[in-house]
Amino acid sequence: MRIDQLAQPGILEPIPPLARYLTCQLRVGLDPRAVLRLLAAQADGRSAVVGLGESLVRELGAEIPGLRSFCGIAGARTKLPATPADLVIWLRGDDRGALLIRSRHLENLLAPAFDIHDITDAFMHDHGRDLTGYEDGTENPEGKKALTAALLPKKAGKLAGSSFVAMQRWRHHMGRFEAMSKEQQDHTIGRERDTNEELDDAPESAHVKRTAQESFQPEAFLLRRSMPWAEGNQGGLVFAAFGCSFDAFEAQLRRMSGAEDGVIDALYGFTEPETGAYFWCPPVADGLIDLRAVGL
Repeated sequence: MRIDQLAQPGILEPIPPLARYLTCQLRVGLDPRAVLRLLAAQADGRSAVVGLGESLVRELGAEIPGLRSFCGIAGARTKLPATPADLVIWLRGDDRGALLIRSRHLENLLAPAFDIHDITDAFMHDHGRDLTGYEDGTENPEGKKALTAALLPKKAGKLAGSSFVAMQRWRHHMGRFEAMSKEQQDHTIGRERDTNEELDDAPESAHVKRTAQESFQPEAFLLRRSMPWAEGNQGGLVFAAFGCSFDAFEAQLRRMSGAEDGVIDALYGFTEPETGAYFWCPPVADGLIDLRAVGL
């Protein structure tokens, strides 16, 4: 079986029109096994991508090599909140009402052991652009490179096809961004908004220069599946980066936060993360989530 057939399909498929992220916490003293078996028997990894946090895996008496909790970046000169959670479910679809009904069903299914701590509604904007109007995920790897970047290989045995995901919800201060000139906006991102062309004269703080995946040693390729979110007149980006480890994400964040060379990513001039968590996304077997690696 090919490695992509072992992965949760939603990880590799294009961004959906709409999504809902459910972040859950295990109630103290409760055994999650029965509830997780029910979840695994219903989640297909396509309409609902499931991720387990380190604390939940530890509660199950299991260990996933490479899984850890996000604790920020040593030496960072920016705000990097760590908000660990036990479980995340990325609901994907094209009807807002259907997403609401599915999330209420999941809330009832999880209720014997988990509380839903946070819900974030997200959406596709302007064919894959951030709320600022700039294209998101321009340098995403494709084809075999995407599989190599995002999934654990076949040699990982029962973990083959699984993935690690780093998630942050960024809140844009749109007033700050809108107060910038067009040139300042382009230099903040490092691209021309309308053409998406990279700017030769962009400053070192430009986001494109801070995160150029091939500029790291080793190269820091990730599969980004980020989506804009909005609530009232506020909004931002749910950043989700899938990888065969967390190393590439941490390398990029170290540079963005100024911990590497003291230069802070210009994005921080108008946006900042308000959450940060790591999860392990199990593989699938027979079209359903496979939790055998954690003893279920």
